[in-house]
Parts: sequence; structure tokens; C-alpha cells
Amino acid sequence: MTTDAHLQPKLIPERLAMSWRNTMQRYGALSIGLHWLMLLLLIAVYATIELRGQFPKGSDARELMKTWHFMLGLSVFALVWIRLVAHMTDSAPRIEPEPPRWQALIGKAMHGALYALMIGMPLLGWVLLSAEGKPIPFFGLHLPALVAESKTLADSVKEIHETGGNVGYFLIGLHAAAALFHHYVTRDNTLLRMLPKWR
Repeated sequence: MTTDAHLQPKLIPERLAMSWRNTMQRYGALSIGLHWLMLLLLIAVYATIELRGQFPKGSDARELMKTWHFMLGLSVFALVWIRLVAHMTDSAPRIEPEPPRWQALIGKAMHGALYALMIGMPLLGWVLLSAEGKPIPFFGLHLPALVAESKTLADSVKEIHETGGNVGYFLIGLHAAAALFHHYVTRDNTLLRMLPKWR
């Protein structure tokens, strides 16, 4: 009894620490938390830019929506690097039953495209504000300009940024559809690996 009571305080922190890392069956709390936080941020990024159009040009509300769009986009840019490090330093849980090779390749390509979106779009927004000669707000901070002011560059980057935003709708929607397909059609554990443990 004395030995067990002496060991118990050491075992509890170990179990808690392990829950943050991935296992062979499911993602850990860190990966799950980052995944769903990134989703919420992306929803907010798109919502603010769509809501901007509901307000007259030059109005305070419209400018507020734009400011939040920029800040939330830069938050995605900051968090994506943490997620990449977590992904590279931990092994992904197995999909069971194992999908065909072509599905696995498409899945990797989709994840690569989503990472490119989460890195590239905020960077383009940062370059756009820089080229327009506008401040780059980030929750009370003003980030440095990445390029010199240039209307020509600003127009080009704005067009690319808007096109990327439309592509992002497609990628996020396809990612969600694929997760539901795996869950309800192929009935593997693709989605279950990323749900909180209580599920």
C-alpha cells in the first residue's frame, strides 16, 4: 500500500503528458486543439471579409471588419508554424482500415494545399497592405512593411489574394467532405482520430 501510494503522484502527470502527444489510434490534445482552433480562425477570417461588404465604404464598421480580417489572418500565419512543428515531431495515427494508396496520396496533397493556403494567404495580405502603404495591425502592434509602396504591385497582389480566397473555400469544403466520406461511406477512423476523446 505504501509503495502504490508513493508511485501514484508520479503516474498521474505522466498520463496527462502523454495525452498531449499522438498515439497509434488518435491525435493528441495538442494536434486536436490546433486543428479545431485553426478551423475557427479560418471561419472568422472568411466571415469578417464577407461581412465587410454589408457596410458602406469608408464606414467605421467596414474598416473594423477589414482590421479583424487582417489580424485573424496573421494569427493563422503564426499558428500554422506551431502546427507544422507538431506535425513533423510526432507521428500521425494510423487510418484503420488502411485506405487505398491513391486515397492516401490525395490526402497528402490536400494537406499540402491547405498548409500552402494558411501560409501563403496571410503573407499575401501582409504584402498587400505593405504595397498599399497601409499599417499592418496585429492586436495593438504594427508589423513592418514587407515591400515598398507600389500601386501596381498592390493591384496584382490583391487579385491573387482574392483568387486564393476563392480557392480556399473549395479546399476547406473538400477537406470537410472527405472527412465525412471517410466517416460515413468508407467507415474508417479518419475523422474519429481528430475528435475530442469524449466522442
